[in-house]
Amino acid sequence: MYDLQNKTGAPPGTVIYYGEDHTDKVKITLIEYNETEVIEKDFFDIDECMNHINPTMVKWINVDGIHNTELVEKIGKQFNIHPLTLEDVVNTSQRAKFEDFENYVVAIMKMISYDTELRSELLSVVLMEGMVISFQEVDGGDAFDMIRTRIRTGKGRIRKMGADYLAYALIDAVVDCYFNILEKIGDKIELLEEDLISNPTKETMQKLHLMKREMIFVRKAVWPMRELINNLERSETQLIKPSTDIYLRDVHDHTVRVIDTVETYRDLLSGMMDIYLSSVSNRMNEIMKVLTIITTIFVPVTFIVGVYGMNFENMPELKAQSGYYIVLGVMITIIVSLILYFRKRKWL
Repeated sequence: MYDLQNKTGAPPGTVIYYGEDHTDKVKITLIEYNETEVIEKDFFDIDECMNHINPTMVKWINVDGIHNTELVEKIGKQFNIHPLTLEDVVNTSQRAKFEDFENYVVAIMKMISYDTELRSELLSVVLMEGMVISFQEVDGGDAFDMIRTRIRTGKGRIRKMGADYLAYALIDAVVDCYFNILEKIGDKIELLEEDLISNPTKETMQKLHLMKREMIFVRKAVWPMRELINNLERSETQLIKPSTDIYLRDVHDHTVRVIDTVETYRDLLSGMMDIYLSSVSNRMNEIMKVLTIITTIFVPVTFIVGVYGMNFENMPELKAQSGYYIVLGVMITIIVSLILYFRKRKWL
């Protein structure tokens, strides 16, 4: 992983990758389409990809991997992408944002997946005239399989629309993934809540802390998306047609719903923490109640035993023929009476 300290003081627009180390080759996928035809090819060099571009078709260039900064800079020079944009494209810690340039607009966001644990991936979507360039942090496992299927099969309106609709579709697919992840987290919260009420343990507390960290992770990725979509809607760029505005408003509504769900889950987890502490406190109170009752029952019996265990010579009860049985009966009577009294007061 690149040391962030080495980036301090570097000139603006310096394309330095900051993320996990990767050695695999960067794959470039070109998908060209119109209403009647689809062409899809893979390349490992942008020059070779450019030789196959058809200017009359909508083009989607997807770059799987941003660790090869030389290739990213080469693509930037080929399509006149500003160095500041390229700097953000390769910075995996970049916050989601939207920027409007003279010849393109760019939306940078976090794409989240959830298998056994949460994982985020930086995604940059660059919209140009008749073209979309997407930069993904890693190869494989994205949210765009359905979009590729719709392009290949001609289902939906994506083949009839322009590159701006394709850019919307990519952003919408990312937001839809947020819903899927929140659904999984919601299921885990329900199970955790059942454990919390029935049998709170230290493991439950650990799971609760893990869930809270996951929600913070999701919130950091999702919260800036509302500002991104707002800026995208307000943009005066000619690259986004009025026919696409209604779809952008729809994805904005979805983003607001995602954020509301995230905040609801955070409140639930905070409340569950209070429930855990209350449950532990109630269990402790129940234990102390039982111990107190036992102590209360045996205190008078212990007193009697103490009195007759002093062995004074002038104790008339010591010479009584049935004294042992009398004292034993008194002790049993006291114990039974206290138990009946506690049950009548519903303390037992």
